[in-house]
Amino acid sequence: LFYHFSDSFLSGEEENGIITKNIKNEINGNWISAPNSIHEARLKAKAKRRLRKTSSRDSGRGDSFSENGDPSRGTNGTVPPTSPKSKLLDRKSRAGKGRGLPKKGGAGGKGVWGPPGEVYDLEEVDVKDPNYDEAQENCVYETVVPPLEEGAFEKTLTPIVQEYFEHGDTNEVAELLGELNLGSMSSGVPMLAVSLALEAKASHRELTSRLLTDLCGRVLSRSDVESSFDKLLRELPDLVLDTPGATQLVGQFIARAVKDQILSKSYLDGYKGRVDCVHARAALDRAAVLLKMGMGGLRIDNLWGTGGGQRPVTQLVREMTLLLKEYLLSGDNKEAERCLRELEVPHFHHEFVYEAIVMVLESKGEKTFKMVLQLLKFLWVSSIITVDQMRRGYERVYMDIAEINIDVPRAYFILEQFVDKSFSAGFICEKLRDLCPSRGRKRFVSEGDGGRFKLESY
Repeated sequence: LFYHFSDSFLSGEEENGIITKNIKNEINGNWISAPNSIHEARLKAKAKRRLRKTSSRDSGRGDSFSENGDPSRGTNGTVPPTSPKSKLLDRKSRAGKGRGLPKKGGAGGKGVWGPPGEVYDLEEVDVKDPNYDEAQENCVYETVVPPLEEGAFEKTLTPIVQEYFEHGDTNEVAELLGELNLGSMSSGVPMLAVSLALEAKASHRELTSRLLTDLCGRVLSRSDVESSFDKLLRELPDLVLDTPGATQLVGQFIARAVKDQILSKSYLDGYKGRVDCVHARAALDRAAVLLKMGMGGLRIDNLWGTGGGQRPVTQLVREMTLLLKEYLLSGDNKEAERCLRELEVPHFHHEFVYEAIVMVLESKGEKTFKMVLQLLKFLWVSSIITVDQMRRGYERVYMDIAEINIDVPRAYFILEQFVDKSFSAGFICEKLRDLCPSRGRKRFVSEGDGGRFKLESY
């Protein structure tokens, strides 16, 4: 029995041809009608895959494709940028949140709330806020300075007063005290200032009197000043131990305060017959005497004198001249030293040297010559007059010797002798001695001298 397999079974070539034909006619589930459209179908499939891959990530950015697989273009005919570089420079959010607007409205920057120049209005209180408190609407916020403690009072005010002795500006002290909450301790300010002035110079006492006058009415009241002087009188026995002349000085402070009208005129009358302390009674008596003398013409406002460089130059020159004249009468070197110290003008001691040398040049006899030489040496050894001040004094005489010589014909000769003695005494250097000017000597030829030069004799 023979069977013909070719009618019921396909041969290998036929089977392969059918499978290949089916594969070529179907690509990615899309049936195509003609073999020429295979390439077109592949492009469409690739475009769909690309579209699905980028649509979720870019939210519509980048390339989009039409139904036929062609990339879509913008309104101006340009293709949207899809390069990685353009995505890095894009400032829109990539988190898929928000509306894609720039952060902070374009202000940017770390720690920046908004664009430059933006002014924020006051935030209105929300009544529906759970943290809303009706009592806070009428609150007034102020800076509160805690009151100064008693233990820190002296430690805080002492540097202020000592610095005031250097600059002398009462307005600065008033501003510093105004920043402190003194409270009931404001009456201790005058007492602290006077206590420090008792151990200081006369110029510092004058500054203290001015300070109390300027502070009264601004930082202090008259009752504060009165209570402060009351306490000073009670503590006078202790103050005398440190400052022996405190009794007289406190009396002068009281008289000056009455004169400046920061103490009432009846202040002294309130203590009559009520003082048991000897020192307090002596201070009140001193104040009463000064006030009576003030009625007779004494200037109590210049009680302490004007110290240091605050005095005019003419007054300083006059006082130095009087000092030298008193020394020539008494011959007391220590008293002259004390008076020169009290002038408190170490930067002006060259004027003292100048006046002393001029007095020697104008004097007659050797007494003034020797006494002034002795005084300058004494002041040099005691370091009252420095090297620089001594040098400047001599140089000023060298510059003015031509004018001095008009009134004193022998000025050059006396100056040369005085400079030589000063160098021998050791308080001027050799260089300063060599700078001493000498009068020009005329030379002439005498007919009877055989042509020899002859020096002018004096």
